[in-house]
Amino acid sequence: MGQVEATTERIVTGKPEDVFDALADYREVRPRLLTEQFSEYEIREGGDGEGTVVHWRLQATSKRVRDCLLEVSEPSDGQLLEKDRNSSMETTWTVTPAGEGKARVVVTSVWNGATGIGGFFERTFAPKGLARIYDGVLEKLAAHLAAEGAR
Repeated sequence: MGQVEATTERIVTGKPEDVFDALADYREVRPRLLTEQFSEYEIREGGDGEGTVVHWRLQATSKRVRDCLLEVSEPSDGQLLEKDRNSSMETTWTVTPAGEGKARVVVTSVWNGATGIGGFFERTFAPKGLARIYDGVLEKLAAHLAAEGAR
């Protein structure tokens, strides 16, 4: 069983602290950023960064659905860590400055993959699929920040 990793990133317009605050707002902003692969979104505890517990179902493929119960922490400045209580999956959102009025957002998910031929296919295809899903979330984040900036 090897570790599988999926990473995607995007530079968005906005001050890094505003970008981080938007990502950490699981009550208002985060639900609007989720793509059609996410369903059954529900905050179980908290709602703003550290201490939040949130549930959703993630349909990675037509046959693969993960029931996720995520515990959120902030291990360092500009980082959100979502640990799934139902699996080994951990997703880290890292926001850093990327020039005047811009921020780089990097999303990295890691989990313990399957073994054998199933594990081979998981390591080969799952990272691309998950990166594509999170790229959609980052696209919605960029649009949200642009709309906020226009206000």
